[in-house]
Parts: sequence; C-alpha cells; structure tokens
Amino acid sequence: MAHERPGHLLQATALINEVYIRLLEWRAVSWQNRAQFFGICARLMRNILVDFARARPRVANEVEARQVSLDKAVAISPDRSDELVALNDALEALAAIDQRKSRIVELRFFGGLSVEETAEVLQISGITVIREWNKARAWLYRELSRTSSVVET
Repeated sequence: MAHERPGHLLQATALINEVYIRLLEWRAVSWQNRAQFFGICARLMRNILVDFARARPRVANEVEARQVSLDKAVAISPDRSDELVALNDALEALAAIDQRKSRIVELRFFGGLSVEETAEVLQISGITVIREWNKARAWLYRELSRTSSVVET
C-alpha cells in the first residue's frame, strides 16, 4: 500500500486494524507457530481486500481490461478493484483444482510472504514453493486472460 495515493480509502493501517479486529474473534485458537499466524493473516487480508473491492461503487461504462503484474502488484488501489475481484474468483477456481497452488498465491500475493516463509507455513521445501508459484501464475494468467478481466504483464 506504500505506492498508493495519499488519502486512499483503505490505508495499510486500516487494513492491519481490520485484520487485528478479526483476529480477536479467534481467541480459542492455540497458535502453533509464527507461520500459522501469518497464514491466517494472509487469508484475512485477502478477504478484507476482496470485500472492500466488491463493496466499492462501480461506474457503468468502466469495462476496459487493465494490465496488472502479479509479481509487481504490491498494493491494491481502488482503480484495481475489478482486477482484485477477478483474481479472487480465479483463485477460488484454482483452489477447486489445486488447493496448495491457491494457498501459495494467497500467502505470497496477499500476505506478502517470501518463498522461505511460504514454505514454512505450508511445511514444504522452498523449491516446491517456487515451482508451484510459477505453475499457479501461468494458470492464473491463462484463466484471467480468458475472462478478459485482468491481463498479467
């Protein structure tokens, strides 16, 4: 969110505060380790960002496809709300086929976790994360290109 314009409606602190509030509901959880905590936070951030994007009012004529790079997208702006919803829908479709690939994208894209941190959360090797990440990106590119909602560069 560091690259967003000043005055953006959903600031990084607001996102973190919302995650914290939602985590308060998880009092009965016995956290096993740091990796599990970051995994849950990534899932909550994804849900919050998608809910925010879906709730944002739309302009009727805004139907043109925009380009967004999964690797370079560090922040989600209001101008990318349609892309975020399309990415979420594609991730849900990917999860139906391969849950682990979907989870890797969620942890890396929404949670901002490194390859090593993602490997720790999922209890797999770093090279497996890299391999699955590349396959997931290719699958998402194909899926999003097919729907013409988002085109990855």
